[in-house]
Amino acid sequence: MKKRIALKQKVLENNDSIARRLRAVFESQKILTLNMIGSPGAGKTALLEQTLRRLPSGLRAAVLTGDIETDNDAARLARFGKPVRQITTGGACHLDAGMIERELDKLETQKVDILFVENVGNLVCPASFDLGEASKIVVLSVTEGDDKPIKYPATFAKADLLVLNKIDLLPHVPFDLARARGNAKRVRPGIDIIETSCLSGEGIDDWLRWIQTRASAM
Repeated sequence: MKKRIALKQKVLENNDSIARRLRAVFESQKILTLNMIGSPGAGKTALLEQTLRRLPSGLRAAVLTGDIETDNDAARLARFGKPVRQITTGGACHLDAGMIERELDKLETQKVDILFVENVGNLVCPASFDLGEASKIVVLSVTEGDDKPIKYPATFAKADLLVLNKIDLLPHVPFDLARARGNAKRVRPGIDIIETSCLSGEGIDDWLRWIQTRASAM
């Protein structure tokens, strides 16, 4: 057990060292980097599709999207004409800072204002790995359960924003928005919360304003 703990500490220390280097690059180049975390099926890719479609032309965006296998999400997002890179982890349930650093060499970062990092679908592992991001964002679908913030507190405690997604399905699922909001605030009192539907477009303008506010502060 001690060896496993020591190995984990070494892995995280190495990751944090690279993350600090990445953060310095992002800050010096004024790139707003957003680490999007959520379960499989939460709607992260659909939210990014809406984002790339509607983001003001003055904001230049790029995407790094992570999955255990396939480049399906990258293919979906590439349709919008923005730089998109697929990171295939081959089994790892999260992205790490080293993966991000390796992909940066393939992006013309001097032409990027906002870098979206779509993490591997998981509410546990990504919480432990700093990617040098300005903010972590949790995308939670109403199909998942309003108790997720207290079941997976490590992820929600580190997030600056909770996106409650797929709210068009509320009439069909036993999801209590007020309870979900309350649970998130219990874990992270200062968290921002936005409700969205990528099907109806509800809340997407609020999401875009949230991004723009932070991009303008870089």
